[in-house]
Amino acid sequence: MQKSKSKYLDPQILARVGRLELQARHIVEGYLAGMHRSPFHGFAVEFAQHREYVPGDDIKHIDWKVFARNERYYLKQYEQDTNLVCWLLVDASESMKYGSARLTKYDFACTVAASLAYLILQQSDSVGLAAFDARVRKFLRPSGQPSQLNEVLASLVEGPGPESTRIGPVLHELAERIDRRGLLMLFSDLLDDPDEFLSGLKHLHYRRHDIVIFHVMDSAELDFPFQDPTLFRGMEQLPDLMTDPRSLRESYLEELHKHQDRLQRGCRQQNIDYVLLRTDADPGIALSSYLARRMKK
Repeated sequence: MQKSKSKYLDPQILARVGRLELQARHIVEGYLAGMHRSPFHGFAVEFAQHREYVPGDDIKHIDWKVFARNERYYLKQYEQDTNLVCWLLVDASESMKYGSARLTKYDFACTVAASLAYLILQQSDSVGLAAFDARVRKFLRPSGQPSQLNEVLASLVEGPGPESTRIGPVLHELAERIDRRGLLMLFSDLLDDPDEFLSGLKHLHYRRHDIVIFHVMDSAELDFPFQDPTLFRGMEQLPDLMTDPRSLRESYLEELHKHQDRLQRGCRQQNIDYVLLRTDADPGIALSSYLARRMKK
């Protein structure tokens, strides 16, 4: 694998998450037999229901106890397990370029997303990718082939562009383009209209996807540690601003917390996981902690 493609794969992170599993919480639609609950009924794994026998059915699935009670033939049906189809939705807008520490928001998001892609393929599931800003820029259909990891990494290293974010319309578009129920994991700083964003989430939720939101924020955005007069560079078509940050800190943090609360509350109302990721944290610890919590639910 080329070095540029492997920049988001950290062996220490892969070793940490490799001991964990990523399972769908809800019924999903897959392509192969696997470890996740499928909506399609078959004759394997876990009992689901009876259905009346019709000529041509395999008689080995007849429930003879039911026949003994009412002298009618019924077949036992079972839930099949399926492989998971997971979509990684990565914000590649200009604001994701920001970074006050070792990693930009985009690099942090891609490190976690690439680690998840590795884990998903290791457990014989399928992974797809959509990179977006104001519209979907890259749409990589799911595959469970080992070569899919290279395809995901090659897409991620293209990096963020100069465009602004419009997450709401993007989520509505993806709700129509992703036709099989699966697990959707979104990575974004969510610097957009929260009502439009939550409307897009509602559309995906209506499509019965299992959704996880990774809210990726730089530590300076969360803590606002600036003291001296500072020139703040505008991104996503916003102007530069020279100001005394001490006069802004209290009102800035108040608005930020309101924004976060609105997002968390909206996700909770739709039974969607909301995970805050700080770029000054260890991405391996952050990811493995979430996966461990998810396995316990």
